[in-house]
Amino acid sequence: MVLALVLVWAAVAAVLVLLYCIAPGELTAEAIKTAEIFYGLNCAHRGLHSQDQQIPENSIAAFEAARNEGYGVELDVQLSKDGHVVVFHDNDLNRACGVDAAVSSMDLGDLIKLPLFGTNECIPLLSDVLAVLGDAPVIVELKSPGADHNELCRKTLDILRADGRFWCVESFDPRVVGWFIKNAPDVLRGQLSCRPWEYNNTSKLMAFLLGNLMLNFLSRPHFVAYSTAKRSFAVNLCRAIRPVNVIWTVSTGDDIHLCEEENDTVIFEYYKPAPRFKTRPG
Repeated sequence: MVLALVLVWAAVAAVLVLLYCIAPGELTAEAIKTAEIFYGLNCAHRGLHSQDQQIPENSIAAFEAARNEGYGVELDVQLSKDGHVVVFHDNDLNRACGVDAAVSSMDLGDLIKLPLFGTNECIPLLSDVLAVLGDAPVIVELKSPGADHNELCRKTLDILRADGRFWCVESFDPRVVGWFIKNAPDVLRGQLSCRPWEYNNTSKLMAFLLGNLMLNFLSRPHFVAYSTAKRSFAVNLCRAIRPVNVIWTVSTGDDIHLCEEENDTVIFEYYKPAPRFKTRPG
């Protein structure tokens, strides 16, 4: 009898610890207003780029194409060596520019000379991208390849605050998302996540924690942006607690209808859906 009670209380304690770890943050009035703009919105992943990269990802051409179709956009930001906020996904320049160097190791003047995937497009500044997007809502993913993320968060926030459109932020790094709790609690913030074995350059323990949202106590995100893969119990539990849910990156091989049905915002690539896939009832 005593053993049974101990086991029951241990199970209750484990559930409470799990709930504490994965619980999302409370939405502020400002965050709710932003979330309403993104509800039912299709957002072009790294702009409306082509699979052959003739319209390169994260390029001015890709963002103009997304704007012209009426989509929201998702983009990635990081810092150049001299502290400019540039729009670029990878930590290094190998895949997109054929240069064996980190983005953070080069000044802006050198970065903008590099063609993206052999085209006439180059790496843009965040401010330049915003200037061509019209009023398109923007999901900004903050990359954190270095140890100090504070400068990137601060500079990105300053640029976005000055812009005036609807935008939100997200990151795989809970420290980045957590920075916005302390410094901009009104901003709609999201935790990016995927299956544990899909994380690179981290320990198995850290990948397990990140993939199951067990570091949400550091970031208390308003939404979770999870991959198209099957979700774990912890991820589904978090989604049930705070049903503001984003999925990435939906493509032609996925069940597009199901992705739209189960999520509030879809980040997509390589096809052209309607700009909006649902609206709030009533």
